[in-house]
Amino acid sequence: MNLSEFDYFLPKELIAQEGLKERENAKLMVIYPDNKREDHFIKELPSFFKKGDLLVLNDTRVLSTKLIGQKETGGKIDCLLLPDFYSKETHVSLSPKEKEALIRGPKIKVGTKLKFFPNQTPEETRVLHATVIEKIKGTCFRIAFDDPSLIPLCAIVPLPPYIKKKLEDPERYQTIYAKKEGALAAPTAGLHFTAKLMEELEKLGVEFVFLTLHIGLGTFAPIRAEKLEEWKMHPEYYKVSEFAAQKINQAISLKKRIFAVGTTAVRTLESCFNGEFLEAKEGWTNLFIFPGAVFKFPYAGLLTNFHLPKSSLILLASAFMGKEKLLEAYQEAITKKYRFYSFGDAMLILH
Repeated sequence: MNLSEFDYFLPKELIAQEGLKERENAKLMVIYPDNKREDHFIKELPSFFKKGDLLVLNDTRVLSTKLIGQKETGGKIDCLLLPDFYSKETHVSLSPKEKEALIRGPKIKVGTKLKFFPNQTPEETRVLHATVIEKIKGTCFRIAFDDPSLIPLCAIVPLPPYIKKKLEDPERYQTIYAKKEGALAAPTAGLHFTAKLMEELEKLGVEFVFLTLHIGLGTFAPIRAEKLEEWKMHPEYYKVSEFAAQKINQAISLKKRIFAVGTTAVRTLESCFNGEFLEAKEGWTNLFIFPGAVFKFPYAGLLTNFHLPKSSLILLASAFMGKEKLLEAYQEAITKKYRFYSFGDAMLILH
């Protein structure tokens, strides 16, 4: 199967540049198993659930890991620090002053000197200095900081490159239930939930269970293979607790409806479900789901956003509901001026 089959044209004005003031006012396209589509709003979600339903959510929290600075020679650079636990997977040995980082900028090489300035405290005059120590692969480098304690003063929450508007409130790019720090991007389907909405669902008898997948390079890195069968995803860390596994397995045994909130929840469930029950475990998954994949877990539905062309996210959604059906739904959403991508609207795909 070819990656080019999952391309589509999106007018730039439909790329959401910020989250709605009221998260629940996002649009919701509901897609039934017979491919009937209805237009609703996120605040209407409770009408599609019933007592005993279980929603599986990803409680990862986005780290402030983006540094915008310059080389000492003046060239602007964009630096994305990788969480320290990544070094265990990449087998890179780091000292307390070192970090792995993705760096975009002209002529980055070993020995390049970098500097970054505080972003939130104008009265702070200290400058964060760093040196490129090693090129690991591609745009990934090992860098050493003179004073790592200054990183929190300079780092901001990383936003996808298609969002050009400054994020005034960093919490707007976090789910309200985000707890486990480690992600480089938000699980965007969860951005629609509010305390009020979750309370309404709980009153209906809907239950929530949380697992963790720290979104990283695997999810947002561009796919660089035309033949999907040839692509290998970057591994991402996940964890399913004993409590979460027990709750999900109980729901399966009682034949309750289980809904995944976001593609990362799906990848975690598929990585831990053995065909009969969900295993409580943690580790790294590079599971790449695209059309033709056979889902092991018994989903009743998936809540997800409208994703970038030729991304791992649109491939997973296509596998979940069928490529033709999904692309038809996307074209209808474009015609009806739905908002796309991270801060955009959502779709509820029912099985």
